[in-house]
Amino acid sequence: MLAIKGKLFDGEKVDEGVVLIEGGKIIKVGKDIDTSDVKVIEGDFITPGLIDAHVHFFGVSNDNVLEWNITSEGLSTARSVSDMIRLLSAGFTTVRDLGSKSAVYLSKAEKEGTIIGPRVIASGYSIAETGGNDDPKDLPLDMAQRLSYSFYCDSPWECRKAVRLAIRQGAGVIKVYASGAFSQGGKVKVALTIDDLKAIVDEAHKAGLKVASHAYGEEAIANSIEAGVDTIEHGLGLTESLAKEIKRKGICYIPTLATYDVNPKISKLDEEIREKREELIRRHFTDDMTIAVEHELKIAAGTDYVGSAERPHGMNYKEIVLLSKYMSLEKALSSATSIAGECLGINAGKLKEGYVADIAIFGKVNSAEDLNPFNVKYTVRKGRLYDSKVLRDLFWDTIKR
Repeated sequence: MLAIKGKLFDGEKVDEGVVLIEGGKIIKVGKDIDTSDVKVIEGDFITPGLIDAHVHFFGVSNDNVLEWNITSEGLSTARSVSDMIRLLSAGFTTVRDLGSKSAVYLSKAEKEGTIIGPRVIASGYSIAETGGNDDPKDLPLDMAQRLSYSFYCDSPWECRKAVRLAIRQGAGVIKVYASGAFSQGGKVKVALTIDDLKAIVDEAHKAGLKVASHAYGEEAIANSIEAGVDTIEHGLGLTESLAKEIKRKGICYIPTLATYDVNPKISKLDEEIREKREELIRRHFTDDMTIAVEHELKIAAGTDYVGSAERPHGMNYKEIVLLSKYMSLEKALSSATSIAGECLGINAGKLKEGYVADIAIFGKVNSAEDLNPFNVKYTVRKGRLYDSKVLRDLFWDTIKR
């Protein structure tokens, strides 16, 4: 049995108290709890374990489409083991990987206790149209499909099969590309048809899995809403009318601000496309987020970090910092705990009786910047206590600080 004592953020509000843990579960939360016969860990600021709802375990050095695809499954997985430990040391106890070659293996290994790290909800391979997003088009088609971390499909029945293939891999969520990148003229390329998307959602929901939709632009967001997806990823190009529909249907909005704050040069773009992309990103930080907050959408924290030098796992708290520019610290922290847990459909993200004992223990926290990994004293994952400083000393040498 273990007790965590101090200022508690329970997923919604802050108060002094104690969290009592036994058998990997939270069994009691309150102020008047007898801790005389249990080990007590005190913290200045205690939160549910942090959740990043959108990552990729690519295990790459260079952040570009070609390397994401050509890095082998084995090397990607091996490199990502240290990323798992960095995330854990930074207080992250759940992440959702939306397309990679390694995440299903990391998920299985963490569940069985072979490696330590956060819980990984893995999509397996993502689902995209031929020639769509993240397809390394410099390679011959047969080679690209063989190396890709996506299943390509070009009709409703092919898309149903792609979902089944992802489930066969061990997917715990389905990731689909409702849009691609920018095409000639700087326009966002809409991907897949409404019928394709509906087939994907139907097949996934029959298996009890949620669907996450990569959506840039009004049309892709609208198609995703109509198809019945569970989360809108990125969501650049949000409008008032789309926000109303997202709110009405209870869909979660995951803006991944951190990745656009870095704005990695992941591919070669001509000047016209680059200007349009940067304009859409600028609008995302102003209009899109204003609309999302004003309509009280369920905004969950997700970084779209991939494990590269530009987007390193372990520094994922930066999404909370960016969200805190639009809302209170408590609301931003809820996006990375209770709201994210709800959006992912898991029994985590709250300091509440019956929830999994995933907890982050910080030093003093006065702003979102204080949620940085170097202020994490301990992380508790499934009731097991980890000294974050020990893990950082071993696994943080290659991270830019």
